[in-house]
Amino acid sequence: MKIKDPAFDYDKLGQKYSGYRQTDPRIAAYVTKALGDAKTILNVGAGAGSYEPSDKYVVAVEPSIVMRSQRNKNGKVPAINAKADNLPFDDNTFDASMAMVTVHHWPDMDKGLKELRRVTKGQVVIMTFDPNELDNFWNANYFPELIAVEKARYPTIEFIERSLGGTCEIVPIPIPLDCVDGFQEAFYGRPEAFLEKEVRLSQSAWGFLPEGVEEKLVKALEDDLKSGAWDKKYGHFRFEPSFTCALRLIISRP
Repeated sequence: MKIKDPAFDYDKLGQKYSGYRQTDPRIAAYVTKALGDAKTILNVGAGAGSYEPSDKYVVAVEPSIVMRSQRNKNGKVPAINAKADNLPFDDNTFDASMAMVTVHHWPDMDKGLKELRRVTKGQVVIMTFDPNELDNFWNANYFPELIAVEKARYPTIEFIERSLGGTCEIVPIPIPLDCVDGFQEAFYGRPEAFLEKEVRLSQSAWGFLPEGVEEKLVKALEDDLKSGAWDKKYGHFRFEPSFTCALRLIISRP
């Protein structure tokens, strides 16, 4: 599958994004550890401010006016209206930089990642999903068209490593059962969430499906939940305290 433009229209569809995509403290602990003792942090594709450390000097970059307005409502520092592939900063300006589940939205991912490295003295921390692991979640059986979209949008781990250069550490991140960051895998044990339109609107891949496909996929899951077929096959996920699948933290050091 080819995606002509990987960028989701947050100005049109992201009005309630921050209500469903919040910082999960257990995932945040991995980000905090990766940022280490850096004092100045650049957050690119910063959205509503998830995972920004509260005890650091943070500069945020976010091109969507809707997402920038949600930052203001959430008490985050105002964001600069700029894009990843043309950062308005000098070389080596920041101690560290971060990009949290955003790289797949960038039209020129290679240039954006190289820009992150250019303006950063120390570690670049990327949170993303490994497209090669997406089939290991049960929703691949219910939402195959959705997973095809995700695979087409997410860069491979190897691509990110090459673009950033230096030495990269890859950290698989376990997702807690009650995760408050509403990406798809956050609901591995709470499948009913996918029946809620607002939840799906906070997961950008749904916006790339052809007309009518979303309704078909959701109806199939709803039918299996009502009949008990989902629980018969996947019900054990409701009781698993964490699930490690495709979520990764990439820590690139120069």
